[in-house]
Amino acid sequence: MRVLVLALCLLFGYAAVESKVYTKCGLTNELISLNFPRTFIGNWVCLIESESGKNTSKITNRANGKQGVGLFQIKSKDWCTFGKKGGTCNVKCEDMLDDNIKDDGLCAEKVKNEFGFLAWDGWKRSCKGRNLPLPPC
Repeated sequence: MRVLVLALCLLFGYAAVESKVYTKCGLTNELISLNFPRTFIGNWVCLIESESGKNTSKITNRANGKQGVGLFQIKSKDWCTFGKKGGTCNVKCEDMLDDNIKDDGLCAEKVKNEFGFLAWDGWKRSCKGRNLPLPPC
């Protein structure tokens, strides 16, 4: 069975990626290590919980034909491109699906700097207007 799965992956060009589902404290500590401003980490954690459930490999198909990819649910076609580097962040969307969230974080900060947290429906729905301090860990 494993041989069949591997053969199908190779046939369709999929590479195995290591994904991760973070705990709240693990995510908080990772964002701190990536130098996210501490004053906004509560907002980032809330956004990520709402958008991806803290799962680095999540892909969401959207009604407009775009996909939300990875931990931050970065919008394909706008910020990243499947199959080659592209979009405003100049990254492959596939690179947003592994457990290395450094590139994801850099792209998410670009989105935030341009549009604020309002760029994410999950943040508007679950986090906007809430007092979101740095989670205690």
